[in-house]
Amino acid sequence: MADRKQKARDKVRRAQAEFERAQSQRDKISTARRRSFEEARKAGLTLREIGEAADLHLTRVKEIIEGD
Repeated sequence: MADRKQKARDKVRRAQAEFERAQSQRDKISTARRRSFEEARKAGLTLREIGEAADLHLTRVKEIIEGD
């Protein structure tokens, strides 16, 4: 029984560590996307043009740029 519990604890720890790695990666990717949208705006693209390039609605592009 104790062995099963230890295996379960280990599995939970591994899953949590994997989750945290994935979350960190997601945060980095989201930041890179937001920055690319901001750079596109500075280059003169409209929200609509950015949305078309990213296949997103312009309101979603605005939300991303604003940090949502």
